[in-house]
Amino acid sequence: MVAVDGFGAVPGDPEWLPSRDRGVHVVGLVDFNQGSLGPLSFTGTLVEAFGDVVGVVRGRCGRLGQFQRVQLGVLTQELVPSLMSNLLNPDAIFSNNEMSLSDIEIYGFDYDYTLVFYSKHLHTLIFNAARDLLINEHRIPNAEMAVGKNGLFSCRRGRDTGASPWPPCCRHALGHGIFCDVDVASEYPAEIRKYEYDPSFAIRGLHYDVHRAVLMKIDAFHYIQLGTVYRGLSVVPDEEVIEMYEGSHVPLEQMSDFYGKSSHGNTMKQFMDIFSLPEMTLLSCVNEHFLRNNIDYEPVHLYKDVKDSIRDVHTKGIMYRAIEADIEKYICYAEQTRAVLAKLADHGKKMFLVTNSPSSFVDKGMRYIVGKDWRDLFDVVIVQAEKPNFFNDKRRPFRKVNEKGVLLWDRIHKLQKGQIYKQGNLYEFLKLTGWRGSKVLYFGDHIYSDLADLTLKHGWRTGAIIPELRSELKIMNTEQYVQTMAWLQTLTGLLEQMQVHRDPESQLVLQEWKKERKEVREMTKNFFNAQFGSLFRTDQNPTYFLRRLSRFADVYMASLSCLLHYDVRIPFLHVASSLGDPSHPCDSALCFPTSVGFNSVSNHFANDTLVRVWSQAP
Repeated sequence: MVAVDGFGAVPGDPEWLPSRDRGVHVVGLVDFNQGSLGPLSFTGTLVEAFGDVVGVVRGRCGRLGQFQRVQLGVLTQELVPSLMSNLLNPDAIFSNNEMSLSDIEIYGFDYDYTLVFYSKHLHTLIFNAARDLLINEHRIPNAEMAVGKNGLFSCRRGRDTGASPWPPCCRHALGHGIFCDVDVASEYPAEIRKYEYDPSFAIRGLHYDVHRAVLMKIDAFHYIQLGTVYRGLSVVPDEEVIEMYEGSHVPLEQMSDFYGKSSHGNTMKQFMDIFSLPEMTLLSCVNEHFLRNNIDYEPVHLYKDVKDSIRDVHTKGIMYRAIEADIEKYICYAEQTRAVLAKLADHGKKMFLVTNSPSSFVDKGMRYIVGKDWRDLFDVVIVQAEKPNFFNDKRRPFRKVNEKGVLLWDRIHKLQKGQIYKQGNLYEFLKLTGWRGSKVLYFGDHIYSDLADLTLKHGWRTGAIIPELRSELKIMNTEQYVQTMAWLQTLTGLLEQMQVHRDPESQLVLQEWKKERKEVREMTKNFFNAQFGSLFRTDQNPTYFLRRLSRFADVYMASLSCLLHYDVRIPFLHVASSLGDPSHPCDSALCFPTSVGFNSVSNHFANDTLVRVWSQAP
């Protein structure tokens, strides 16, 4: 139990926010017991945090007539919601589509960030390794470059490039008005090593404009959230963004398509993978270094080089070897995964594993999490599956991996329990297992690579693992956030009511309130991430990430451990949002007790609205 005893002030404490001087006081107890089910709740004495908002509003309306001030006072009393008596449980399972666990007979899992969770040290490892690869692996001239006569650089066409090495990633004039179209290899300066990984910089789901070298957050309707566009480590002014994109809307042909790939030359790249957080940070750091040092460079080449360096951390085994050498440092929450698998096995559920990770790496991790007999829990284990190709390419057969990790050449006629297989494809998998349709529920963390094809082509049920969900819900359950959202709703309601008044005094008050609302919106963004805000919402709309999540995941949760709080026979019901009132961070959080009955929580935290949350008692 965590005691709450505060006065509603947040860092900076703007003058309009109720504070100690205004006598606003909240006393309560918030139950953050991870084992409890249903919405968290204030169980102590709860005093209305915004009991004096009426006075605050009237104080800001001194220019209005007495009758209008009285009207606004009554309106404010109606608009300001009581603080929530039910707060959302971070261990809840969220539903986009109605389904019942009683219909699920087979459970499938990805490995990384699904069965296994990694500590904060992993992203630092990936960033440092990729940064060093970028410096070391890209200092050698391109094979098409050679040293010409008199020691001058020349291209394969024999044209002299001049005595000076070309700057990183650039196409440059060769002298005498002649240009060469041969790419020059990057020589990334060693000074880039001074940049360290910052875990608080980026969030998942951001888009990167490859040609303009800017990172940004885009909403479900393809609009850029102004104030979240970064070139390097610096925010791009709103005016420059609007000029750059001729507004704030990004046309579909410039954005990623269904699977995160651009249909027009990688104009935009969306980072959906948890492993992409170090990639975004490294891109931004290198961009920052070039900009600060006035180094001319081609953004497309920089993006490709950073992407290749991040890829090499995986494909060259750097990450795998580091984790295997110190599993306790990098792998966490092992006991929770073990408990989930044991629960499903006890209920007679079939289970399988499909991962892109290599066999020895998965084996060592699962031995640490479950034990040396971990394969006995799974009916099928597939490694190096190369998702999403695994779901689409019918040509690749399965290969058995023996105990020594050697690939066998014999034809696979049956997928045997306790064995490990490599590659293969989903069509052969379905043929050999007979597992089809809505009886299968597959969990993964990558919305595109893990879930999209299964939903669109094969009719499987899908579950997304979103680790960020737990931290965002805990923030939303804090007193400061609830109070800030309550004031934001009040301002929005007042603006809606006051905009009909056309007299100068009313219009002046409206302008003040609009400015105030903009400041509060910025504050709510900073609750989650100072640069980009919430993973799930922009100022006004759901994010593009949430739109894709809603499309491709039947259910989603912070981790598989959320399943421990639910009966495997429970139905998940989707409660639709009211029109014009999209929820944050999801449409429906269904918090079912393990016994009987349920509490449903829906429509929470809209863009400018603190929605009343109700519960239906068991």
